[in-house]
Amino acid sequence: MTLCLFDLDGTLIDSEPGITACIRYAFDKLGVAAPTDLRPWIGPPLRHGFAPLLEHDAERVEAAVDYYHERFATLGWREHAVYPGIVTMIERLQAAGHVLAVVTSKPERHARPIIEHLPFGDAFARLYGPDPSSPHSEKASMIAAALADFDALPEQAAMIGDRHFDIEGAVANHVRGIGVLWGFGSREELELAGAHELARDPVHLADLLAT
Repeated sequence: MTLCLFDLDGTLIDSEPGITACIRYAFDKLGVAAPTDLRPWIGPPLRHGFAPLLEHDAERVEAAVDYYHERFATLGWREHAVYPGIVTMIERLQAAGHVLAVVTSKPERHARPIIEHLPFGDAFARLYGPDPSSPHSEKASMIAAALADFDALPEQAAMIGDRHFDIEGAVANHVRGIGVLWGFGSREELELAGAHELARDPVHLADLLAT
């Protein structure tokens, strides 16, 4: 049995439409032009992106985050698509007896409705999300919490994700970190973070987790 900890955005779902629309909405509400390329914003905590473009003004940064959440709660959480092959991969892992959970940088209140509406949402035993007020990724602490909750040793677990935050969280907990190449991060980013393996597609990921 392997405890499979999945990132959400860029790993299970392509959430670019909803996330980028909410970022643009926040900038529009503040009267600031949004960056042209918003893909790098997907994965890191929102404050990482807003702060330098809002002159590190804490009040405006928090206003931007609030505006983002305002739209996401009503529209943004629906604006995503499941990556091809994910459903079959999840079914394979379940059939093999693995335990699945989600470890995401999204606040739980935003991640839960997404997961509950996924065709395989009930496959996940638990959901871990950071405190909405936190400026940090918190992947390392959430992975540690998952290990404790499932009474799993590091060698019995794997963290699967598309950004360096996922892999760095795995490394911090001596957990196998598997980077996926269909998300928002690059091969170089994942390798530099210390990924144990890289999955080309969901079929390859299922094969890796079977070994």
